[in-house]
Amino acid sequence: MRLLLDTQIALWALTGSKRLGKTAGDMIEDPANEVFVSTATVWEIAIKHALGRGDMPVSGTRAAALFAQAGYRELPVSWRHAAAVEGLPNIHADPFDRILLAQSMCEPMRLLSRDATVVRYGAIVLAV
Repeated sequence: MRLLLDTQIALWALTGSKRLGKTAGDMIEDPANEVFVSTATVWEIAIKHALGRGDMPVSGTRAAALFAQAGYRELPVSWRHAAAVEGLPNIHADPFDRILLAQSMCEPMRLLSRDATVVRYGAIVLAV
């Protein structure tokens, strides 16, 4: 299965946080799954880290290096992804989550998330 990690899931996987949970951890570690991290995730981390947000434990530069080291595949943001945001229901206003949802729909792949609002987008999201 092709999996796209939302920002929190990706950070928890990087830091070995218990908040990741067994289900998400098992899916990420399963060699049968292709695990992707979006360029938008690194962008979000970089912005929030630069603002001094305590929930961003690493810089964007460090996160990108660690994602690559972990074997995650990079998913660039394309024009097609950006345009697909227009077709999303207005359930969630967060632009980073909306681009991840659009990417998941376009590719296709499943978005791993624990965000209750993101989960409301339906089958494209795996609630973990």
